[in-house]
Amino acid sequence: MSRSSDYISGIISGALVGAAIALLYAPDTGKNTRDRLSYRLSNYYDELNDLIEQLREEKEILVSEAKEKGDKVVLDAKEKAEGLIKEAEDLLESIETAKKKG
Repeated sequence: MSRSSDYISGIISGALVGAAIALLYAPDTGKNTRDRLSYRLSNYYDELNDLIEQLREEKEILVSEAKEKGDKVVLDAKEKAEGLIKEAEDLLESIETAKKKG
C-alpha cells in the first residue's frame, strides 16, 4: 500500500506545484487563469477518484484471494487432522486387539 500512497501523494503534489507555476507565469487574465485552474483541478480530482476506486477494487481482489487461501489452509488442516484421528483410532484398535489376544 505504500507505493499507492506514494503515487497519490505525487499526484497531489504535482497538481499543487503545477497550479502554483501556472499562477506565477500566467500571461492571461485572472478569469481565464481561474477557469483553467478550475478545469485542471477538476481533472486531477477525477483522476484521484479513479485511482481511489482502482485501489478499492485491488483491495477487494487481494482480500478475496487471501480468504480463498485461508479457506484452503483450513481445509487442508482439517483433512490432515481427520487423517491423524483415523490413524490414532486404528492404532488404539490394534492395541486393544493385541491386549485381547495376549
